Amino acid sequence: MKLPTKNAALKTTVLTLGLGLTLFTGFAQQQKKPNIILILVDDLGFSDTGPYGANEIQTPNLNELAQGGLKLKEFYNNSICAPTRASVLTGQYQHKAGVGYFNVNLGLPAYQGFLNKESLTLAEVLKNGGYSTLMSGKWHVGDDQDQWPNQRGFDKFFGFIGGASNYYEIGNQDKPTVPLIKNNKPVYIEPGKYLTDEITNNALEFIADQDKEKKPFFLYLAFNAPHWPLQALPADIEKYKETYKIGWDSLRKQRHQNAIKAGVISADQKIAEHDQLVKPWDKLTYDEQQYWQLRQAVFAAMIDHVDQSIGKLRSKLKELKKDDNTLIVFISDNGAQGGNGTRPYTQRTTETVGAPGSYEIQNSNWSQTGNSPLRNYKATPYEGGISAPFIAWYPAKIKAGTIKKGTGHIIDLAPTFYEFAGAKYPTDFNGVKTNPLAGQSLLPILTGTANEIQRAQPLAWERGGNKAIRDGKWKLVAIASNEGKYELYDIEKDRAENNDLAAKNPEIVAKLKAKYDEWAKRNDVVEYEILRPKTLAQPARTGQTPATRERRN
Repeated sequence: MKLPTKNAALKTTVLTLGLGLTLFTGFAQQQKKPNIILILVDDLGFSDTGPYGANEIQTPNLNELAQGGLKLKEFYNNSICAPTRASVLTGQYQHKAGVGYFNVNLGLPAYQGFLNKESLTLAEVLKNGGYSTLMSGKWHVGDDQDQWPNQRGFDKFFGFIGGASNYYEIGNQDKPTVPLIKNNKPVYIEPGKYLTDEITNNALEFIADQDKEKKPFFLYLAFNAPHWPLQALPADIEKYKETYKIGWDSLRKQRHQNAIKAGVISADQKIAEHDQLVKPWDKLTYDEQQYWQLRQAVFAAMIDHVDQSIGKLRSKLKELKKDDNTLIVFISDNGAQGGNGTRPYTQRTTETVGAPGSYEIQNSNWSQTGNSPLRNYKATPYEGGISAPFIAWYPAKIKAGTIKKGTGHIIDLAPTFYEFAGAKYPTDFNGVKTNPLAGQSLLPILTGTANEIQRAQPLAWERGGNKAIRDGKWKLVAIASNEGKYELYDIEKDRAENNDLAAKNPEIVAKLKAKYDEWAKRNDVVEYEILRPKTLAQPARTGQTPATRERRN
């Protein structure tokens, strides 16, 4: 046998070292992929946190994330729970994803009430890209078990499937009032435990267990709070017992000024005109003021406790030495809840608001403050219905204290996360041709010099006959209850939507209507007048009528 020469042996050693270095480099690059955490809260108004104007609510963790990261002035959602979650999870407009109206089946593919297979979830794509995929919280985009999170790409899931939940268990194991699922199996929380804590604790458990896997993770942390029913921990409520004596009229104006100081509203932007259905604070009786103060104290306590939970999450990341390589994004699914009074179909109780067994919702009076300085509420395409806080924190890439215009949308989250993760979005998945992503990556805004997204197509909205389209500074709005009348606003000058310019600019109205029609056709949107008879006639998949299912959620 011929022995290798000295040079040949040297070459072999170099090649071996080179191969080893290449493998190590590939592994190191894999390890450098950022962990991604998306925190989604429910029914939180534009100015309901410290970074966006609520200086009276204690949100120190959100304050620190905003100070150490980035805030966007303009970031949009779909105005209501299920349609927003469909777009968040898939990067599609909600109709294209199959949740055009709500989590009810109206008999058409765009309105089937659960995510279709052509629209891949964040979990499916990131899992394929080498990520552990974790979720804790509210699902609301598919009620049947084959549509649940574990069947749509999530390795681990804890939470509830529907659109709302009590925060305290007041039933028993045979008939729970907080119906929870963990990895496809029902679980029961003991009375006295608080849902926000259970969502948080399971998320912490998941990322601690995942640490053994030595690969990056994606966590979708979808809190129920501060969605109704208004229920909070007594110690948190106590902090705010005296806070809201100021009343909604004065606080609404304070929030406007605070938002300007926080840099998320331009100094020349006026506050939205007062909602004429909201009674002036000084016209309430003493007892009415006491009652409404408590209502808002509970709402603030719910937000406060979410912030405490974010603090626990940050501590866990630091403990696991993952805090310097984790992207955290914080958003809300829609603006604050409008309406008046307690929902008539709920069972009234004699419990004090905030306590287990009470069942109250946030109303237009305080929600006008929560959405200040913007107009209107959840379920409408006015700015108060579709605008949310957007905070992104990632010290390795995002400059501290950054504030940008953005004009981002929830359809932009998927392409942003995929670019951060180096994950490829496939053209087909398990034999199914996928819908192309509708949004654009926010990476140039988050890590570069861009101030806003330059869009090839305008943004558009439709839900229940309420329509809007935003193209540059112009926004066209049509509300179903207003007999289809079109309103036109210059959002750059009038984000409060006080001045309807439609009559003065018929050519712009016509142009935007044509663009909306193009968008609707691309996304399989059906006119609500045509769809509505089916809403009343088509039974939901669980045997309820769509009307009753919608009211429940």
